[in-house]
Amino acid sequence: MTIDKHDLVHELPEYRDLIHQLKLSNHHFARLFDQYHEIDHEIHRIETNAEITSDEYLEELKIKRLKLKDELFEILKKAETTKA
Repeated sequence: MTIDKHDLVHELPEYRDLIHQLKLSNHHFARLFDQYHEIDHEIHRIETNAEITSDEYLEELKIKRLKLKDELFEILKKAETTKA
């Protein structure tokens, strides 16, 4: 079984350049981006058995990751609209 990482650039490749720009220019986006990737990395470690935890904790992490992704996506959409 292959475990996929869910880093933001692979999840939203059409926003690659804008993600980079916002990481440099928007402190709120950069902070959320870092949180997203910390959680994604922890999930990946758990799913590859490098770290052992409860299923409940893993599900909590996945929910947090999804909420962060939604928030980051909203920021990207707004930035794209104002840029156009």
